[in-house]
Amino acid sequence: MTFREKNNPLLLQLLLCTLLCAAWIQVSEGAAPVTAVFKTITGFKHAGAAVAESKCWSMLKGGLSPDASGFAELYFESKNTSVDIWVDSISLQPFTQEEWRSQQHQSIEKNHKTNVRIQAVDKQGKPLQNANISIEQKQLRFPFGCAINKNILTNTAYQNWFTSRFKVTTFEDEMKWYSTEASPGREDYSTSDAMLQFAKNHNIAVRGHNIFWEDPRYQPGWVNSLSPSDLSKAADKRINSITSRYKGQVIAWDVVNENLHFSFFESKLGQDASGVFFNRVHSLDGATTLFMNDYNTIEDSRDGKATPATYLQKLRQISQFPGNQNLRIGIGLESHFSTPNIPYMRASIDTLGATGLPIWLTEVDVQSSPNQAQYLEQILREAHAHPKVQGIVVWAAWKPSGCYRMCLTDNNFKNLATGDVVDKLLHEWGSKRLEGKTDADGFFDTTLFHGDYEVKITRQAANTIFSMAQSFKVLPTNASQTISMLIKVSA
Repeated sequence: MTFREKNNPLLLQLLLCTLLCAAWIQVSEGAAPVTAVFKTITGFKHAGAAVAESKCWSMLKGGLSPDASGFAELYFESKNTSVDIWVDSISLQPFTQEEWRSQQHQSIEKNHKTNVRIQAVDKQGKPLQNANISIEQKQLRFPFGCAINKNILTNTAYQNWFTSRFKVTTFEDEMKWYSTEASPGREDYSTSDAMLQFAKNHNIAVRGHNIFWEDPRYQPGWVNSLSPSDLSKAADKRINSITSRYKGQVIAWDVVNENLHFSFFESKLGQDASGVFFNRVHSLDGATTLFMNDYNTIEDSRDGKATPATYLQKLRQISQFPGNQNLRIGIGLESHFSTPNIPYMRASIDTLGATGLPIWLTEVDVQSSPNQAQYLEQILREAHAHPKVQGIVVWAAWKPSGCYRMCLTDNNFKNLATGDVVDKLLHEWGSKRLEGKTDADGFFDTTLFHGDYEVKITRQAANTIFSMAQSFKVLPTNASQTISMLIKVSA
């Protein structure tokens, strides 16, 4: 199907289902953002957007979950009213909730689990039939964590609740520039140092957040009045200070926060400021992945500043800055949701994931509502199931006065409904303790989530019980491969 869009919609009928949509788009001249909009009986629904160009086709991917069935009109629109829009190969793919969940399950089985075969033999190498086998997961490989703040340093209940669940974290504010250098030249890393040591003591990985924040509201007060020359010097000092201090101690750097929506540094230092910052951080810590970090790229299809296409344009600008061609770059998606559009979320991550760059959901929360916990579960399940998502951090650092937008516990560290969701998924995504017996050839077959495990095999000979314990790792493999282990149990 090919048609020329000039206020000529495509008429179709929507059902109450999840809908993924895709189309190839082109404009008559130049380049222009184009949005796919459904006009339904309940109003206009933005499904996705892309930057269309003349003389070549661009893919627009999106999705929506209609809140009512009935006839609808599909428009492709641009704020640039001087261009014609051509659309080709429109695809509308409906899913029932059961089909959507089945796809998630299949993706998890393919991308997060591996077949494992263990054979128990005696010291002569003969298979041990009917030996008891127990497998326990020690650590899940997929990084799923939660933000913390300085309150954890002095609150034992907070410490116990957190460390029993998470192996990755982000400091809510304590690494930010306004926290470490409130007055010019007077740096104070004592709080972030203590929090990093706490994380190390509990084998918790830390994301470095953040080096710069483009929002003018969140600069150290003294920075706002600096001349461009002095700001450049202060920014370079900031990069050198925090990067050198924590080099090799964080698993990622959020180098620039929210540079799709704000431009404090770029307005003063030039449009290549982000590229300069990435370059400088890489020169000091070349082994750590450097992230852009922004919101509404997967949360809100109406935000034209942060569409997947706009995000990728900004990443290309950073990557094309001289000396940045070999950077380890990652895609940070803050993920501050209101009512989630899960099909749009999937389509957006598909578009971003086509780059092959690592994708993290870095600050996941959901606006308070009666459906908050339900929405949180939908978001986390979709993120975990997507093969391009490599980590998730929930934005729920605890404060006595209340969390940023969403808490997981009350002030006594009893789970709220959102905390119950997190615990349910941690249990589901981690392999439960498995108990079983070897077959006639000494084999035990199972499928395990990627992670660190301990297997224990016991057998009884006469009145004596012999056992052998061994640690092992389950790492990603090709879908058809099986990890095999041979364990000798002495008699």
